[in-house]
Amino acid sequence: MQNTDAELAAQPAGYWTGVAYEAIISFTRAQQAELGFTQPQFWLLRNLSKNDISPDGHGMTIPELQKAMSSYIRPEDDLKAEAEVLLERGWLTRDGEGRLWITESGDEARASLKQHAPAIRARIHQGINEADYVTTLKVLQRMIDNVGGDTQAS
Repeated sequence: MQNTDAELAAQPAGYWTGVAYEAIISFTRAQQAELGFTQPQFWLLRNLSKNDISPDGHGMTIPELQKAMSSYIRPEDDLKAEAEVLLERGWLTRDGEGRLWITESGDEARASLKQHAPAIRARIHQGINEADYVTTLKVLQRMIDNVGGDTQAS
């Protein structure tokens, strides 16, 4: 049974945004797992890549990476363990100071993994027109502003 507009208007936004967040993250991570990588592994590669986050290509330690990812990393994400997997694959190297560096094969893997994002996004957005999506985000941003949150993060 569908809720009426009046019933939906009375629903708590915090509940539904939480449910949406968990469902979308679970779906995204499951899709990535089927492709043989994890979301934190992609984030590590992205943060160490010369092409995306770090244009100068500086290596970073695990604490530096945790700080750089603080707005989106989840409590259960173990960056040290994820980095070990990437080191074993030869996608990262570690210097004597514990800084991680992306390798050429790691950057190629990052670019390859990134190619899957549009299909995952398309599945999440299926049946939602762009105008409705934009309106939803504007409403969420307004709610965030209303409670003193930060809408500048993206």
